[in-house]
Amino acid sequence: MLEPPAPAGTGPGGPRRGPLGTALGLLRTARPRQWPKNLLVVAAPAAAGRLFSVHALTQLALVFALFTAASAAVYLVNDARDAEADRAHPVKRRRPVAAGQVPVPAAYATGLALGLAAPLAAALLCGPATVAVLAGYLVLQYAYCVSLKHVLVVDLTVVTTGFLLRAMIGGLALGIPLSRWFLITTGFGALFMVAAKRYSEAVQMAGRAGATRALLTEYTTGYLRFVWQLAAGVAVLGYCLWAMESGGTPAGGLLPWRQLSMVAFTLAVLRYAVFADRGTAGEPEDVVLHDRALAVIGLLWLGLYGLAVANW
Repeated sequence: MLEPPAPAGTGPGGPRRGPLGTALGLLRTARPRQWPKNLLVVAAPAAAGRLFSVHALTQLALVFALFTAASAAVYLVNDARDAEADRAHPVKRRRPVAAGQVPVPAAYATGLALGLAAPLAAALLCGPATVAVLAGYLVLQYAYCVSLKHVLVVDLTVVTTGFLLRAMIGGLALGIPLSRWFLITTGFGALFMVAAKRYSEAVQMAGRAGATRALLTEYTTGYLRFVWQLAAGVAVLGYCLWAMESGGTPAGGLLPWRQLSMVAFTLAVLRYAVFADRGTAGEPEDVVLHDRALAVIGLLWLGLYGLAVANW
């Protein structure tokens, strides 16, 4: 039987293990490509029309930086714990820790240091609500890395909660009340993408899923399909109820932009569901950036929503 090729970094052509190589590997392990997810911190202030002031922009930039540090801490600890399993995955085997570019102790130490620094900095520079959300996120995600990722349904819930906390923290940092419809739409929208990603992974890794994510052998593709379809429906319903709750055309507005944005939001969910159904809905940012139609629909929704917030 042919042996699989050695992971990058374990052979003569792999990345170096010197200080510079380790530093670059740590940066890669912190997932810069995932950092745009933390822009969700502006979701609640944007929904409330509270983005355009120096105080709001400064506070949100700080919250974005702190959440980025916290999420990087989780990625570092996660990759340190999953190094062995990642070596069996055709893509994850190239991650710096699995490939041997970053020593496991270095990943642990950097992840825990960032995990301590983020809430401490928040305690000095932000309010108690920001500290509580960051600390709660870190505790939950560290628990996920250690054991919760192996508990059915709980694993989906924890990952979804991470997205929901991102969306909540910006509003809490600025003292903005969070709408129940905002929380429902954001929470179930996140569950839709998380379950679609798990479903796609289960389809692509059929027959060897247990080697890369043990819990995938416990889920059936039918169950994961049910979860993302249910979540998509609830997210669309929550958004539509929020949009209709505001009534018709606002005073001074040309058109009912908020209600019109329902069309773009629903189209975006339906378009994303195409990739979920095919089993190709991997990282959400990859799906959006590599599908021009979905990107255009997203920009259309953003424009309509912006007009609604501006009351134009």
